[in-house]
Amino acid sequence: MKRILVTGGAGFIGNHLCRRLLNEGSHVICMDNFFTGLKRHIEDLIPNPNFELIEHDITEPVEVECEQIYNLACPASPPHYQYDSVKTMKTSVLGILNMLELAKQNGATVLQASTSEVYGNPLVHPQKETYWGNVNPIGIRSCYDEGKRAAETLMTDYHRQYGVDIRIIRIFNTYGPNMDPKDGRVVSNCIMQALAGEDITIYGDGSQTRSFCYVDDLVDGIIKMMNNTKGFTGPVNLGNPSERTVLDLAQKVLELTGSKSKLSFLPLPSDDPVKRKPDITLAKEILNWEPKVDITEGLTKTIEYFKTV
Repeated sequence: MKRILVTGGAGFIGNHLCRRLLNEGSHVICMDNFFTGLKRHIEDLIPNPNFELIEHDITEPVEVECEQIYNLACPASPPHYQYDSVKTMKTSVLGILNMLELAKQNGATVLQASTSEVYGNPLVHPQKETYWGNVNPIGIRSCYDEGKRAAETLMTDYHRQYGVDIRIIRIFNTYGPNMDPKDGRVVSNCIMQALAGEDITIYGDGSQTRSFCYVDDLVDGIIKMMNNTKGFTGPVNLGNPSERTVLDLAQKVLELTGSKSKLSFLPLPSDDPVKRKPDITLAKEILNWEPKVDITEGLTKTIEYFKTV
């Protein structure tokens, strides 16, 4: 039985990953400081003898025996990571340093949940892993974007310098049950406003594009990347290459909810990416992975969840 540490395990993606790993027969250690993660996401797992919950902030060193580390700990939505931008940067940089040291001590494999935001407001479309990005280092999103870029640097340097076994994934927009209804992301905003009969907020004219991946598909890709035996360290894009505009998403939510909400247009936030679409050729070729859940099925499941919160 593998002992697996999941940092940020009470977060949106983390709790789904913990469940999947438990179902696959692993001993899961969930670590979270509950800054954005919610205890209710994993409360039902606590009685499981193969599940441990540790309340800890990864900016501080920790000693845990484990064979694999999935590092998902970091606020990921703009309102959350901008709330305390210094803390966000510390989580990305000090956090991954502590996880890399832990991996070195344990001889463990460490996977870093990086992000499509390392590409910034891209000048290349769709985005391939070989693209270095177009990132503002001093903008309101920089604490997250540059923190994740620095974490990728530390991962690769620990691999080159100390031989630590690493994996880097770049996550594109992901949605599904257990999203925080107040996280400020476009999917949760649209659904919550539609269900409440409020105006749906569209930033800019809604022509900016995103690629939405259902959380179950993403978790499949994360686990495949961790367990690949081809010596592939990444980075690898994990996301849905089906590109759609934010306006199209809002209209789809209106259709599926039957809401009478109107659309309300507001100015585009600073440094908000105009286009976002992953090239997942590497994931297909090396991991044999691609998303399976289409937007209608995924949104339907997500809407049913939001009706309960």
